[in-house]
Amino acid sequence: MKALVFEKFGGPEVLLYQEIDNPSIGPNEVLVRTKAIGLNFADIYRRKGNYHLSGNPPYILGYEGAGIVEEVGSEVRDIQIGDRIAFADVPYANAELVAVPVEKAIPVPESVSLDIAASILLQGLTAHYLVHDSYKVKQGDTALVHAAAGGVGQLLTQMITILGGKAIGLTSSSAKAETAKEAGAEEVFLYSGDWVDQVKDKTDGKGVDVVFESVGATLSNSFSATRTGGTVVFFGMAGGDPEPVDPRMLMDTSKTLTGGDLWNVLTSKEERIKRSSQLFDWIAEGKLKIAEPVKFALEDGKKAHELLESRKSTGKILLIP
Repeated sequence: MKALVFEKFGGPEVLLYQEIDNPSIGPNEVLVRTKAIGLNFADIYRRKGNYHLSGNPPYILGYEGAGIVEEVGSEVRDIQIGDRIAFADVPYANAELVAVPVEKAIPVPESVSLDIAASILLQGLTAHYLVHDSYKVKQGDTALVHAAAGGVGQLLTQMITILGGKAIGLTSSSAKAETAKEAGAEEVFLYSGDWVDQVKDKTDGKGVDVVFESVGATLSNSFSATRTGGTVVFFGMAGGDPEPVDPRMLMDTSKTLTGGDLWNVLTSKEERIKRSSQLFDWIAEGKLKIAEPVKFALEDGKKAHELLESRKSTGKILLIP
């Protein structure tokens, strides 16, 4: 099979498109021929050597994709050849064939394309647990969404609206602000402005009920934009490490700091399917809209990595075998 691999850490130029051996499957795995593969920042971090990689080169990136089952293991009972399957946390996805453990195989309904399934899972499941587990968004809540034009940010904004809340977005440019508004943000402020004061003005001086904080370096400002008794959900640090938080401030203001990580939520096959089904239902009902993904042939993976790393993209990037 063909795969996108690399043998040394570095920039996009280290990526190679070459023939490698087909994966073999165990008794509780299925072999999936990928039709669409999701590209994520974690792939860039692994390519650079920032994340630990097990095994020996050539390394294969990718954890997210969707395709058609070509072979099933001897002990698999609920999946058949020809089934449409997606996955969100299976390694070596940047290839024509992927061995998927049955507990991580997510059925894709006919109402959802495989392109959309490969686009939605990691980012969609992240947004889903943030608004259901880290902070349960309810009718009338006002939420501040960092990086609101990004993949998770757009989905968060839509889910907040679906659950009856109002979203205020933060972005780095006017163009991205328009993207966030199209996703449903009632107001969008720029990082270059006095956004804490602007958020306060928008909320009659009180601050928002919850901030979904993915930048890191802005954590203290996020607390300033949160109402007394409000919550800051910290789930990323794309802009650098946060400053330490003073527990006395939390006590004096009755504010809450909570963290979030998707892998602490996707702990079983049942959880994966239940949460993914909610995403697929919202998509089928037209409540959750996914921007048309940008597609690159798998062999053009270098160009896809360059685009994602430039931070000029706002939608999902897919690799197509």
